[in-house]
Order: sequence, then structure tokens, then C-alpha cells
Amino acid sequence: MKENILVYPIVISHEKDPSGFDYFVSIPDLDGFTQGKDLADAIEMARDYIGNMLIELERSGKKLPEPNSVKFEIDPHDIKTLVDINLKKFKAQSDNKVIKKTLSIPSYLNELGNEAGINFSQTLTEALKEKLGV
Repeated sequence: MKENILVYPIVISHEKDPSGFDYFVSIPDLDGFTQGKDLADAIEMARDYIGNMLIELERSGKKLPEPNSVKFEIDPHDIKTLVDINLKKFKAQSDNKVIKKTLSIPSYLNELGNEAGINFSQTLTEALKEKLGV
């Protein structure tokens, strides 16, 4: 599986906000903005914004902007950092279409699972996510 990892700069400003989203994030290359409750949330929201924007640009047939293509200035109190995104992985996680799979498990596990009320599809999905790190 060929990875498609892109890295974009972001600027994070700390601004006390009554809504609890105290970190404002600017994404210059995409002319975008988002916010977060703390630094980790702000970075994750930036990654999510970048991923969704890049998917939308691809869908509309537009060229993806090059990282660091926009020059910008930052306030001395702001944080300039980089956010990476694995676009292929992000697209896969965004595709929530359900696929029917036929699988085989030992009879005793089937019986025990049914007795315990286990949702086999949910259990397999969770196990695959853990195994694949998504």
C-alpha cells in the first residue's frame, strides 16, 4: 500500500473563548481555519480539516496545494508547527460504506459469541482497526 503523506504548516493562536475552544488554528496553504479545546485537539482538528479539504479538492478535480506555498507572518505569541496527514489512510477512514464479508470461525466460538450476545461484525471491525492501527 503506497502511502500518500503530506505535511502542511499551521499557526496556532491561544485565545480564551467562552465556548471552551481556546486554540484558533490557521491553515495558510488551504486558506482554512479551525479550532480546538487544547493543543492536541487543535492539531487533530487541523489534520481533519486538511484531510477533508484535500478530499474535496480532489473530488472537484482541483490541484492540491503544495505545502508551504503561501507566505505568511505570525505573531510572536503564536505557534507555527507542521501537521502530517496520510491522505490514503484518511480517505479509507472517511469511507464508511459497509461491505458484506463471509468468514469462517470455529463452531464453539460462534456458540459462545451468540450466548454472550456479541455483535460479530462490530467485533471484527474493532479488531481490524486495532490490528491496522486505524
